[in-house]
Amino acid sequence: MESVPVRCPVCGRDHAYSAPAYPCPCGAPTAPPLLRDAPAALVTHRSWSDAWVTVRCTSCARENQWPQPELCCPCGTILRIPVRPADAAPDSPAHIPLPRTAARPRPVFRPMAIRPGHDAVSAAGRYLTWLGFHDVGRPGAGPAAGIDLRADGLIARVDSSTRPTTLRAVETLWLNALGASATGVFFSLAGYAPDARAGADGVGLPLFVMELTGTAQPVNGPADELVSTGA
Repeated sequence: MESVPVRCPVCGRDHAYSAPAYPCPCGAPTAPPLLRDAPAALVTHRSWSDAWVTVRCTSCARENQWPQPELCCPCGTILRIPVRPADAAPDSPAHIPLPRTAARPRPVFRPMAIRPGHDAVSAAGRYLTWLGFHDVGRPGAGPAAGIDLRADGLIARVDSSTRPTTLRAVETLWLNALGASATGVFFSLAGYAPDARAGADGVGLPLFVMELTGTAQPVNGPADELVSTGA
């Protein structure tokens, strides 16, 4: 694991910092490349642009948004660790599809209509099972925050509200998926706010819109890829 020396400018303590690795959608562990000779910056306020960095996977060359590396000194100072910028072409897409492979044939999907008394979560579970995920079900002992469905290597969220899904909801699911080393999939009945779609595209999170017929429609590249390749 790459490690860089970091000196706190407030108390003078020396630290050795290693960036945490997160799984790329291709499965390879990926960590932000740290700049060894650049000084750490004091964190005095936070913003969305400062909280994320673009990291290129060394295995598949996919670019993803990872949390900005930070170090908390025992004196209470929070330091932002400099990261080497991703060497990406200006017009490169945010999502690089995986090579298309021959997928095993799937039967025609038979949706379950969503009506009063029926559950959008059940309809989404039915769709995920059709995609090839096994043992799709609700989390035990009550649903965890930001998680409505689980399967082997999968966590999913279903937003059945009448307002477009927010960026915060998309971020919460993505972070839960990172922590569980699982694929995250989001379903929404009312669609997505523009910044939510942009955030999902940046990290390769599949987004679907659930129709009242119970059919899920992909609304971004990662979702199209998931439908094409299956689980």
